[in-house]
Amino acid sequence: MKGKTLFYCTECGNELPKWAGQCPACRAWNTIVERPSEAPRKKTAAAARASDGGVRMPLRQPRTLKEVETTQELRFATGMDELDRVLGGGAVKGSLVLVGGAPGIGKSTLMLQICDQLCRFATVLYVSGEESERQIKLRAERLGIYGENLYLLSETNLEDVLDAVHSLQPDILIVDSIQTLYNGDLTAAPGSIGQVKDCTMALMQLAKGEGVTVFVIGHVNKEGSIAGPKVLEHMVDCVLYFEGEQQMTHRILRSAKNRFGATNEIGVFEMVDKGLVEVPNPSELLLSGRPTDTPGTCVTCVMEGVRPVLAEVQALLTPTSFNVPRRTANGFDFSRAMMLLAVLEKRGGLMVGTCDAYVNVIGGLSLDEPGADLAMVMALASSFRDRPIPDDLAAIGEVGLTGELRAVGALGQRLTEVRRLGFTKCLIPARGSASVVEPDGLQLIRVKNIREAMAALL
Repeated sequence: MKGKTLFYCTECGNELPKWAGQCPACRAWNTIVERPSEAPRKKTAAAARASDGGVRMPLRQPRTLKEVETTQELRFATGMDELDRVLGGGAVKGSLVLVGGAPGIGKSTLMLQICDQLCRFATVLYVSGEESERQIKLRAERLGIYGENLYLLSETNLEDVLDAVHSLQPDILIVDSIQTLYNGDLTAAPGSIGQVKDCTMALMQLAKGEGVTVFVIGHVNKEGSIAGPKVLEHMVDCVLYFEGEQQMTHRILRSAKNRFGATNEIGVFEMVDKGLVEVPNPSELLLSGRPTDTPGTCVTCVMEGVRPVLAEVQALLTPTSFNVPRRTANGFDFSRAMMLLAVLEKRGGLMVGTCDAYVNVIGGLSLDEPGADLAMVMALASSFRDRPIPDDLAAIGEVGLTGELRAVGALGQRLTEVRRLGFTKCLIPARGSASVVEPDGLQLIRVKNIREAMAALL
């Protein structure tokens, strides 16, 4: 029997009978790929009895809401406080965690390092489809990991992996990576959409049915999302992204989805010769090497979950030699940067429309909250007027289209962190800051709009 060919969208997983340039479900372009459909599965014994007229008894009976017992989530520490922070206080027993990141960023190193602590109270099975047991042993020795309860398995067949799990009965399973696993019952190639979905579903049933905590490593594509269909992220309990530039030493672990905690927490690590080292105070790392008495730079404080983090924002404005000025933003939302440039020209009176604008956030940090608007405006104005902002000053506030400054949340925590890092002045919005307690040694400069802010500093 000739196999039927199906098409589906790599972005949302929508199936189509024929190829199309645009997915009708998610409206994404050039995401439709071809794959052969899976062969029909054999009938199970229960289904066969049901077709023969027998009574099929379900494995689990429905229960009323009152009959369901609720107990506290069983959490355990992974040995890394930064990872526990992102997970919401530790890993949850029976959860499925997906860790994604670019190749070579340190995902395997992170997973192997937590095994050193986990092996002290649990049995860990580390399954790798990319390295042999000898390669993993050499890397573990380099990292100083000698866990007695750490078992290694180099395998890509899903059935063999599940048999090893049922035989060993580990408490924690680590799979590196999900793209290398394959199910022999499917005709699709390893790493394809069908294989990734099927293998993840099997691991999810293993985690929920037997209470095994599963960590799955996944690669990201050139767009920065997990390779495979978007439905993969909906199947797991937690999605973590390991970010950073390979040329730089520090890495940022960010939560994109977490059923057991907040999704706006970050963990900061530094890559050294002995592996990843936690950075409990990322503000000092991000501000190290900051130039003094230099135009075009300003410090702000953003909230990453419940943690205030200081970041340095830099801007460079130069007269353009082209008909259309060039605009570049790194670590800052491009559309918001263009809006702030328009507000600066219309409400601030600076003719920045004839200048090339380059915006950068130091350290590879991505600022996606409005609290960094004021610092960006001040950095742009400082570069345009070629006047430096005082080195001991930070700016916090949201900028509106009329040039007004709006209050931001958790202002007290931000100001405490600003003072702790040695800053003596802070530029904040006048609105909503009357009840804020001024930390000792920190002078608050309250302004209503960007014109007042520039007049106070520049």
